[in-house]
Amino acid sequence: MMPKRKLIKERIPTPERPAGERIKDFNEVNLGYTFELAVKEAERCLQCPASYAPCIKGCPVHIDIPGFISRLVEYRDNPDRAVKEALDVIWACNSLPATTGRVCPQEDQCEMNCVMGKVGDKVNIGKLERFVADYASERGIDDELLGEIIPEIKRKPQKVAIIGAGPAGLTAAGELAREGYGVVIYEALHEAGGVLMYGIPEFRLPKSIVEREINKLRKLGVKILTDHIVGRTVTIEELLQEYDAVFIGSGAGTPRLINAPGINLNGIYTANEFLTRVNLMKAYLFPEYDTPVYVGEKVIVIGAGNTAMDAARSARRFGADVTIAYRRGEEDVSAREEEVEHAKEEGIKFEFFLNPIEFIGEDGRVKAVKFEKMKPLEERDSRGKRKIVGTGEYVTLEADTVIIAIGKHPNRLIVSTPGLKVERGRIVVDDNMMTSIPGVFAGGDAIRGEATVILAMGDGRRAAKAIHEYLMRKRRENA
Repeated sequence: MMPKRKLIKERIPTPERPAGERIKDFNEVNLGYTFELAVKEAERCLQCPASYAPCIKGCPVHIDIPGFISRLVEYRDNPDRAVKEALDVIWACNSLPATTGRVCPQEDQCEMNCVMGKVGDKVNIGKLERFVADYASERGIDDELLGEIIPEIKRKPQKVAIIGAGPAGLTAAGELAREGYGVVIYEALHEAGGVLMYGIPEFRLPKSIVEREINKLRKLGVKILTDHIVGRTVTIEELLQEYDAVFIGSGAGTPRLINAPGINLNGIYTANEFLTRVNLMKAYLFPEYDTPVYVGEKVIVIGAGNTAMDAARSARRFGADVTIAYRRGEEDVSAREEEVEHAKEEGIKFEFFLNPIEFIGEDGRVKAVKFEKMKPLEERDSRGKRKIVGTGEYVTLEADTVIIAIGKHPNRLIVSTPGLKVERGRIVVDDNMMTSIPGVFAGGDAIRGEATVILAMGDGRRAAKAIHEYLMRKRRENA
């Protein structure tokens, strides 16, 4: 029985590095809970029954959130056991908790309907999840738990190919490996991780964390082939000749551009290119690593999603004066509140209701951006955002570097596969995550367009279940 305790209405804060210190490097900003702080925060959970808990319903992978939190309190006198028990609960649904604990938008999902929020601050579920994963790794508890899981796996003869080693592909691979299938991931880049490696900066998600979580999958038996571009190195048709099923988790890696004069000037990056250079190719450590990246003194980032914040905060760490320009108002910013607050603390300026219409250059290099001022209407669009119209007024902002962060499209090589049904550039799947090609399933940004890490993971988990049922059915039919 858990002891009765006084209700603590205020959230236990996690320590963070001060802005003046953190903008000088790419080290992680949030320092995470200690065990003592984690237990204090865990004590705030009201322990709603799993059959009711709104937090579970809000989680795309349906972690038993009250269940893992309760273990921290119940075994508070034995930290290693508390964490092992909590991690066991989390791993039943989520194989990447150190990652999701850092980058998942909990405020819009599990935490959004937290019952504790009716009387005080909502429980800090994400930071508790991160704590469990980090503590387990530091103490070797995750390896201990893996050592107990692996011998119980009953190996099956069927094999599954996974296209893409991003959040959807990694999740599907982990689920299928635990079911005993032979799993091989085909990754186009030279490192596994997808957007976790190329898109999210070190100060928000250290790459050692991603590598650690991927290595857990390898220990489960997952094989990862890098530098394999499906559609060029191998086709889906060829994969179907070797594998019993295929899962497409190729993400959305094709950036959207702005159709405006001057878009081809030097000094204009897509956020995809800029962040790939900085993160995956480690340009922030140049010349220790061979990839340079030019960041001028004045940088304008166009867009206001998480990718825009990542690009802006990365540019700030190169010493630039950074401005985020967004064609809508502050209420429509889609980035996480925490990321926006961190950006403001780090000295990044925000300009709203500015729509870029021209990139102005000199000697082939961008030197300014011309914007039309916009104004909001009362009418809202299908996403609930206020519609905007141009005012006919213009403003020009100086910039020697521009980063465009207005979204991405799914992989074009994949969506051009013969027989694969695609609508608006996204792969079409049925209720069982199967595409128009029998035995080929898909999930994540490939079917949604650009979305969140945890939604992609939810798709990967659902697809793995559907693949398992599909293969079991085929096995029975062939028996």
